[in-house]
Amino acid sequence: MLELSLGAAPPRRILAVGCHSDDIEIGCGGLLLSLAAAHPETAVTWVVLAAEGEREQEARRSAEAFLAGFGEHEIVTHAFRDGFLPYAGAEVKESFEALKPVAPDLVLTHAGHDFHQDHRLAAELTWNTFRHHLILEYEIPKYDGDLGRPNVFFNLTEDVARRKAELVCEHFTSQSAKHWFDEELFLSLLRLRGMESGSPTRYAEAFFARKLVLAG
Repeated sequence: MLELSLGAAPPRRILAVGCHSDDIEIGCGGLLLSLAAAHPETAVTWVVLAAEGEREQEARRSAEAFLAGFGEHEIVTHAFRDGFLPYAGAEVKESFEALKPVAPDLVLTHAGHDFHQDHRLAAELTWNTFRHHLILEYEIPKYDGDLGRPNVFFNLTEDVARRKAELVCEHFTSQSAKHWFDEELFLSLLRLRGMESGSPTRYAEAFFARKLVLAG
């Protein structure tokens, strides 16, 4: 796999958006763990749209674990109804408008082709709100079988890949009864994307970039 390094500085501010309590961790937790170790000066705003009761507690505990290496971070949770975000569209859009002052250098959000209606709305509103920003869309494995052909890859060390899978399963015990929710599946997807990208570490997270400007 060809690589390109232009010597650009790491992002100063990252905005990570997830519809549900475990989405950010599953979609881009490895990238965030890696950036925390390499660039702790980066500031992160972590937003979960549908988190109530036990799920909000899980979301906050997990976010703190994934963000522990960053010196500055903020965790924002909302209580929109799981599975009904498109039907509360105006309120959800207002929550995105409130994020504009974050002025992120990098936005991490759901893939626009995702079969889950909440995920698709989050991707749409991300692009509506941050039209001139670098946006990477992450993937969530699920029963629907909607994984696509990503065009951006981030190599993960085996330690980070396993740490990500362990943290996800440790903090989201409410999801443990789901037949797909286990470390084996999370590691399998990372290994598959590592194979596709020719990762020297064997593991990678994958993203979709609709627009990417190369700066010399």
